[in-house]
Amino acid sequence: MAMKRTKTPWMKAEDFGRSLPHGVGVNLLVTDMAAMEAFCRDALGARIIYADEDFAAIELLSSIFMLHADHSYLDNPMTGVTAGAETRGAGIELRLYGADPDTIEKKAAALGHIVLAGSIDKPHGLRECYIVGPDGYVFVPSARI
Repeated sequence: MAMKRTKTPWMKAEDFGRSLPHGVGVNLLVTDMAAMEAFCRDALGARIIYADEDFAAIELLSSIFMLHADHSYLDNPMTGVTAGAETRGAGIELRLYGADPDTIEKKAAALGHIVLAGSIDKPHGLRECYIVGPDGYVFVPSARI
């Protein structure tokens, strides 16, 4: 594992891992940590728990997910999956239930992110939009109608 980190992490990796609740976890491999961190904070309204050049822990809608820089995954099996990929997570929607799609759409557009589909009421009872973040990950903020 190649690390660029120059500061001391806020907690040991094994302590953070043990602190995670049961459930589904999301880890996004990213080419530009600062860009994805800014997108999560500024467009999605996430709270950055911790971030450095290698890793970030993000809280969004009472859930925690992680960002890992590509270089920190050099000895991980996922390296073969992402090597040479222009867009990450093809076919995956990162759905953000309880997030205001209209607000996030406006923020994302103002910040220069791609709005794949604008906010609209859907037949399944949600108002949602599709926003493309750094590395091509698609986020779908959704609110009950």
